[in-house]
Amino acid sequence: MSLPHTRGSRPRSNDSPVRTSPRWLLAAVTSTVLALSSVGVTAAHAAPVPTGSGSFTTDQVGPAPEGCGALATDARAFITDDAPGGAVPTNDWWSSLSFKKFNCSMSEPLHAHPLSYKPSPGGMGFSYTQTPTLYGTPGGIGEFHFPYQQDLIIGVEGMNAPVVEVADWSDWTVTPSWTDGTRSMTATIGHGMPFTWFEMEGGDALISGAADLRVWLTDGERVGFSAGGADYVAFAPSGSTWTTGGGTLKSSLAGAGYLSVAVLPTAPGDTDDTRTAYADDYAPYAYAQVVGTRADYAYDEATRNVRTVYSFETVAREGTDRGTVVALYPHQSAYLAGATGDGPSAGAASDRDFVSARGAMTTLVGATSFTTDTPFTGVLPELPAIATAEGDANARLDALLDAEAADPMSIDADDTYWTGKALGRAVRIVEIADQLDRTAVRDTALAQIEETLTDWFTADPGETEQVFAYNENWGTLVGFPASYGSDKELNDHHFHYGYYILAAATLARFDPQWAEDEAYGAMVDELIADANGFDRDDTRYPYMRDFDIYAGHDWASGHGSFVNGNNQESSSEGQNFANGLIQWGLATGDTETRDAGIYLYATQSAAIQQYWFDEAGAMPDGFGHSTVGMIWGSGGAYATWFSAEAEMIQGINTLPITGGHLYLGLRPDDVVENFDEMVTVNRGNPTVWQDILWSYLALGDGDRALAELDGDREYPAEEGESRAHTYHWIANLATLGTLDTTVTADHPNAAVFVKDGARTYTAANVTGEALRVTFSDGTVLDVAAGQTAATGAHTFTGGGAPSGTEDPGTPTEPPAPAATVLHLGADGFTTTPGTGVGEIGARVGADAVGDASTGYVVTAENLTGRFGGLRTSFDLGIDAGEGVGNGTRARVSYDLEGDGEWDRVETYGYFATDPLVGFERYTSTNRPIETADGTLGNMDGGSIKLEIWNVLGMSPSTVDFATSTLRVPFGELRVDDGTDPGDGTDPGDGTDPGDGTDPGDGTDPGDGTDPGDGTDPGDGTDPGDGTDPGTDPGDGTDPGDGTEPGDGTDPGTTPGDGTDPGTGTGTTPGAGSGTGTGTTPVSTTPGGSLAVTGVTAPWGVALGAALAAALGGLLLVTRRSTLRPGR
Repeated sequence: MSLPHTRGSRPRSNDSPVRTSPRWLLAAVTSTVLALSSVGVTAAHAAPVPTGSGSFTTDQVGPAPEGCGALATDARAFITDDAPGGAVPTNDWWSSLSFKKFNCSMSEPLHAHPLSYKPSPGGMGFSYTQTPTLYGTPGGIGEFHFPYQQDLIIGVEGMNAPVVEVADWSDWTVTPSWTDGTRSMTATIGHGMPFTWFEMEGGDALISGAADLRVWLTDGERVGFSAGGADYVAFAPSGSTWTTGGGTLKSSLAGAGYLSVAVLPTAPGDTDDTRTAYADDYAPYAYAQVVGTRADYAYDEATRNVRTVYSFETVAREGTDRGTVVALYPHQSAYLAGATGDGPSAGAASDRDFVSARGAMTTLVGATSFTTDTPFTGVLPELPAIATAEGDANARLDALLDAEAADPMSIDADDTYWTGKALGRAVRIVEIADQLDRTAVRDTALAQIEETLTDWFTADPGETEQVFAYNENWGTLVGFPASYGSDKELNDHHFHYGYYILAAATLARFDPQWAEDEAYGAMVDELIADANGFDRDDTRYPYMRDFDIYAGHDWASGHGSFVNGNNQESSSEGQNFANGLIQWGLATGDTETRDAGIYLYATQSAAIQQYWFDEAGAMPDGFGHSTVGMIWGSGGAYATWFSAEAEMIQGINTLPITGGHLYLGLRPDDVVENFDEMVTVNRGNPTVWQDILWSYLALGDGDRALAELDGDREYPAEEGESRAHTYHWIANLATLGTLDTTVTADHPNAAVFVKDGARTYTAANVTGEALRVTFSDGTVLDVAAGQTAATGAHTFTGGGAPSGTEDPGTPTEPPAPAATVLHLGADGFTTTPGTGVGEIGARVGADAVGDASTGYVVTAENLTGRFGGLRTSFDLGIDAGEGVGNGTRARVSYDLEGDGEWDRVETYGYFATDPLVGFERYTSTNRPIETADGTLGNMDGGSIKLEIWNVLGMSPSTVDFATSTLRVPFGELRVDDGTDPGDGTDPGDGTDPGDGTDPGDGTDPGDGTDPGDGTDPGDGTDPGDGTDPGTDPGDGTDPGDGTEPGDGTDPGTTPGDGTDPGTGTGTTPGAGSGTGTGTTPVSTTPGGSLAVTGVTAPWGVALGAALAAALGGLLLVTRRSTLRPGR
């Protein structure tokens, strides 16, 4: 009997995968639904919280998160008072410490890798399990685990703490805390950390081992021992001693109260000399206590890599060495780009790996940080209709689209998950209908999407369904009706919300106004912030809730209270969330969101290939599978929460099928092998989810997948799929071939396919402007606004320009710029990218404050410009070289009237640089405004100041002139010298002062205000042939070719287009000189300059693309912003 993947069939909160009959499952789900339906809702209602046109409620409209003790009303019930503020993290490997669900005093085992831990009233238990345990049937339904098997326990002698709490956390560490009123202890543990650090008070340190505890090293404060088949070494403070006996080790720690213990990468068959050698290697780092960890990422468009720097903050309790021992997961070591370190080993790789449930862990000794360059292999909104745009294939697809025309969403859903599935179904239909010019079908689907999203994104007073509610206690946004524990256990938010975000991104292409922050875009951002928010300063939600930064993938359970740790089943729905961020960022011009999505996507792609699809062959012998349906902290399972069917066990990690899931085809041969494995386990071809599995197969063998589809056209579609999309996907992959990752592109929405050695290059443009995509082999693909295109072995163009984006036509005059882009140079602001670097001194003064005067500082004065209503933005290339721990801050100040008082001061969050040579990007998006004082308006004779200085670290930095820019929110920016700007703006109504500053363009009224020097005929009859001896009327007819005498006879009435030398002496493009009064807006001649404090910075203002080209690029680039307002 098969269990369809239907609503209500996926409880994810049980403590083990389901291996019972589907009939039992359905009964259990029915009882759950009945129980939920009986939950009462209070009648008191708070006013909805507006977010543009959208809103959410703060009413508790359904079940709240629940657990032990006071958790229902106090999420910090098991958090110490001195722990970090803000929202409490959930969905982590250590969540059962704080989100206690079953063990209300301690926690479930914490699988950190290479070690696992389990708190008890007497201290912290350790387990380094090196041999897996297999359950179930090899090659059938089964699991493998490296279970917690206690080797030893470390605590304070006599301690009997009634509860363990959480005192601290960072990106991949946590610090549990014990106290019984007399004795207390903390232990800092983390992913990839062989060392554990303890702080103890009230008694001696006590290590209690298994019955086989054996000491093989005693060396003063250091003791090495074996217990439970693993080898450890404990490092007490200098002057300490250890006493041994009865299976225990004890030390007073010389009264210092700290201790570190390391597990060694040795095996039971090693000699004591080998154990001692590794203990010696680790010894220099025993006193460098890890007090914080952090990962910083950046996407490099040119290389299409995501560079992630994993840093360890340490405190040297003794000595000066600051490195530590680090174990890397396979997805990290596969793309290791380098490491920094300290001490004798200085981050060098060890010759021994640690064993873990994820495979061998490469070990770096003495590392302070390490860096990975993980490839981003590209996504698409949808495959191009290479095969289905014409002929019989087109007719077949048209008929399938006709069947969807009336109701593209199809699913009658009310909860967040199944509404999301329905949205996802409609999005696929939008994409293919748009490519094929089936606008009626497309627009019906878009209307359904907009109606559904708008309903969910709007909270009316007292509304309890199709509404999002913010729970301040837990720092979470929950959609109601909820499902699969998304409310009471905070499960699966990334699974659910990814569908909404991707649907919103699709809608944004066709209705950009809907996606504005002032409309419904802000609600999309709320969903992102809840599930995997990337703003570290947002205290309303935890940073990266569902994503395990070090493990490289999401966790599904909010509390993780299972003996095998946390778990995740549908890795592909996690990737759906990441792709949602990419598409939302691209559609709305939000680069920060795009890059966060790319970081999640690339990192998870690497992890999924390793841990779900066994790329390195690390799954244990005897397990009988090269793929799993879910992973656990301690291992993996060929099983799911909701079905024992092979189709669903494997299919759950391939749905939904979208252009954002091309990573599934990174290893085409593996795709075919996995499909065949499913057929073997199933004892035949799939009988459910055929469309999902055939679509997956198409990424490895499109022709075979198409043959399977053609052989069973009446298959039952999976609820989130349509027959139209399945045919489109498979038929086009049969033509395109498989993913070719040897060629990359400089745009995220691009991919290359190869079949029979011939490549097809594809790209999609989700914006309203033309796009040029360049591939790494030199191929160039131009994609019109709103279209998908292909070139190479196959060509294609399809899709309509985004509706709601009107054709502006050809303007008779270039639009006035609303912002001005300034480049940086050795002498200040420049018109074009500079060369060289600017020096930023080492931090002086207090941390996080510093002294701005030690940095790169430039002030431009006497400026006039129109405030365009936009925000300041910058993109700076910063390099600290090999300097460790540097942080660089930027500040932009505006004096609007030149009175010496700064009317607006914007101070931005500091940017922590890595200790690797090479420029990193410090932008106003990755480090937004931290404080802002004052307001902006039009500038009249004012000043702009940029300061870049170090606020952390002891090393100097540099700023790259070639790539660094500052965009200020002023159009028509110019030097204010008291004269008419010379740009044709003099109204000609008699108000021109008659001082020689009239532009001479025919607007002078001839009423006596003309300078009266007899030189202007006032009739525009100057021939403009270079023969005018200095009486050029200034109407643009002076050729600027050097024939103007430049002898000082020009009265200063040239048009201000850059051909006049301006005041003082200088050389025009025609190499003349002159001393006229100069009415140019800003001199753009070589040698023209802008007055700045202490330096001279050449620059100018663009008057249009043609003029800029004519002047050889001397003008400063200005443009209207393409960013969404408020982002």
